[in-house]
Amino acid sequence: MAPTPRDALDFPESDRVFLNPHLPPQVGTADDLPFTTLTFATSLDSSLALSPGARTVLSGPQSKAMTHYLRSRHDGILIGVGTAVADDPGLNCRIAGVGGYGNEGLNGQPRPVVIDPSARWDFSDDSKLFQLCREGRGRAPWIVTALDRPPPEKQALLEKYGGRFISLEMPKSEAGRHQINWHDLLVTLKSNGLLSVMVEGGGQVINSLLSPSHMSLLNSVIVTIAPTWLGQGGVVVSPARRFDDGGNAISAARLTNVKWYPFGEDVVLCGQVNLSDA
Repeated sequence: MAPTPRDALDFPESDRVFLNPHLPPQVGTADDLPFTTLTFATSLDSSLALSPGARTVLSGPQSKAMTHYLRSRHDGILIGVGTAVADDPGLNCRIAGVGGYGNEGLNGQPRPVVIDPSARWDFSDDSKLFQLCREGRGRAPWIVTALDRPPPEKQALLEKYGGRFISLEMPKSEAGRHQINWHDLLVTLKSNGLLSVMVEGGGQVINSLLSPSHMSLLNSVIVTIAPTWLGQGGVVVSPARRFDDGGNAISAARLTNVKWYPFGEDVVLCGQVNLSDA
């Protein structure tokens, strides 16, 4: 057994039981899509952060450990470039007993996936992700880009650690934003060996995935709700509103098979998108 780093997290078996029905199957799904989980922490006013790019701690220690356990149960963990630029994240799993945290190899470590259409993330050898790679405590990222030819110096650095760019068509909207075709993206990730994917953020990615045309791709939704209000002006999770045939506003979506679990001072909501509404 390898030594356990001091920043390892404990998530006892007794705390894992309630999550089991909401986790990916061990053998993967039968179709060409990975099992996809959307998970994030939110305030009482549905905010992820105080402002774009601002680090905002919402989860308590038990919920934080839960998130890392969820990472250990998924092949990939996906975020948007805004989160990568703002946080310099590690995107690994720190649960005691996984690879790099008391065990050999990288078993239990998810593959980081960063959606970066313009390849604007200015990562370097000093980025936390690559530090963890050197220490044997995490995997190198795959970066999904709209560029046919990503910057060669960035590509070389990725490949040095076992990561790579994945080029995917992402047309721009009238507002100039790249639009993610989530079906094509998820199919591509599964064809590259990721049988399960955990989507963590940030706000733009989450709201895009929760759009009516995409939310049916979700197999599981796990949300940690912290007992705090962040106030107006935060980064809010709020899917686009839908309208019925008469032009009347209706709810964007509803979850079904919902379970609520008190967890420390937080509450964890687990459910599935109601496909009749999606």
